[in-house]
Amino acid sequence: MKRVLAIPYLLWMVVFVILPISFMIYYSFNDMSGNLTLQNYAEFLSSNYLKMTLNSFWYAFLITVITLLISYPLALVISRLKHKTFWLLIIIIPTWINILLKTYAFIGILGINGVVNTIFETIGLTKIQLLFSDFAFITVAVYIFIPFMVLPIFNSINGINKNLISASYDLGASKWETLTRVIFPLSLEGVKSGIQITFIPALSLFMLSRLVAGNKVVTLGTAIEQQFLINENWGMGSTVGVFLILFMVFVMLATRTKKESV
Repeated sequence: MKRVLAIPYLLWMVVFVILPISFMIYYSFNDMSGNLTLQNYAEFLSSNYLKMTLNSFWYAFLITVITLLISYPLALVISRLKHKTFWLLIIIIPTWINILLKTYAFIGILGINGVVNTIFETIGLTKIQLLFSDFAFITVAVYIFIPFMVLPIFNSINGINKNLISASYDLGASKWETLTRVIFPLSLEGVKSGIQITFIPALSLFMLSRLVAGNKVVTLGTAIEQQFLINENWGMGSTVGVFLILFMVFVMLATRTKKESV
């Protein structure tokens, strides 16, 4: 019976995971004329693509760290509120809105005549071009990923046995010691899950780099888009995709969660 129930799952894996990755690997060994070659991999290991890869990791790291620094205290506060489900819903609701709409909303907020610069002008400050910068790219990305970081952290914190926290206070620990030595270690699995959900997609962001960074931020996702849609070089685009998958697997292994045996 279990084998029969597994058939739809196996079909899904074959059609939507194994076959696409297999095609990507195959095309990565082809040039624009369809001939087998290793030139795509040699080009990826050149200085230009290595620099792009480092940039992608750097921006993904910044986005993840800033998102974590905002999301952990937020999840901690929500877990202590009376109507925690309601406040958690408020955080999650923005994920229901299309990412493109949220990006255009930030264009209106950060634009030279946007809300932020209007406030600056009102209080006597000079207008600043906030769009088409690293600041805009990181700000919008952090806003988009906050709900995805908050949810697993909240679930971990909310699942901690309250008796352990009470015992910590009874033994003389301060609030800071309880947070760093009891709550944070016990919620570490949620933190790892949040890092995975944030860091991995942040490696391949390309729409934000187009709309709010003005192509000043170049990531691996930008390279894939350019190779497939502009250069029509499926081989090179597939090669970048293969390496991106390898990087994602590495991140997942580095931040994998551990199941405790009962």
